[in-house]
Amino acid sequence: MITGASSGIGTALAHALAKRGHGATLVARRRERLEELASEVRDQHGTRAEVLCQDLGSSSGRDQLAAAVDDLGLTVEVLCNNAGFGSAGPFIDLDRERELEMLALNCDAVVDLCARYTPGMVERGRGAVLNVASTAAFQPLPGQSTYAASKALVLSFTESLHQELGGAGVAITALCPGPVRTEFSRVAGIEEVESSTPSFLWASAEDVADAGVRGLETNDRVVIPGAVNRLTALAGQHTPRSVLLRGVARFYPAGRA
Repeated sequence: MITGASSGIGTALAHALAKRGHGATLVARRRERLEELASEVRDQHGTRAEVLCQDLGSSSGRDQLAAAVDDLGLTVEVLCNNAGFGSAGPFIDLDRERELEMLALNCDAVVDLCARYTPGMVERGRGAVLNVASTAAFQPLPGQSTYAASKALVLSFTESLHQELGGAGVAITALCPGPVRTEFSRVAGIEEVESSTPSFLWASAEDVADAGVRGLETNDRVVIPGAVNRLTALAGQHTPRSVLLRGVARFYPAGRA
């Protein structure tokens, strides 16, 4: 099961898993894109592909998703929690409802789907979960305060699950990409940051997805694609907050109210 499969990393994950022989259950809100992806997966990889259109930002939507999976007679062996979005700007200027919607999708959906499907994996003694976080998870980001906090939750939650399920035969991995050329920047309203960031810092969705799946295959706790991103994540963890926050605000004008 791949959430947020209609674009970007989600689409790339579908192909990365399908070429390894996995059937795919593609979940997102945009049916036309999902149907197109399902056709590509079947034609290119010869694997099963199902389309389930659901809004995972509500508990009722997640209930409907689980019911649809049951109706199809499917067992979730690999769960990729990729659905999510971001925002940018001084927090006091952002739309309150939109920020709450972000937390519901970025955080609630991840915890809920893990709660629904990891117990069965443990019972079977096999399974895998890839939760897509971000290098934003390693430090607070003025100008993306809610988004960074949501990804920090995903990272911390995933690392805890990795330890808890270490002997259960279930792989649990957090994928923490840096900048990726997807629709994310447009949705988050940070196109100017993308245009001003050196091109070598940007990765393709395909490379990120492949790194995540390879990390899942070896049950890595955390995967950070790219040497530069690994260095920035390390700096984000260990740089004194007073220094780091001022530096981020200078780089990222949205962090200054």
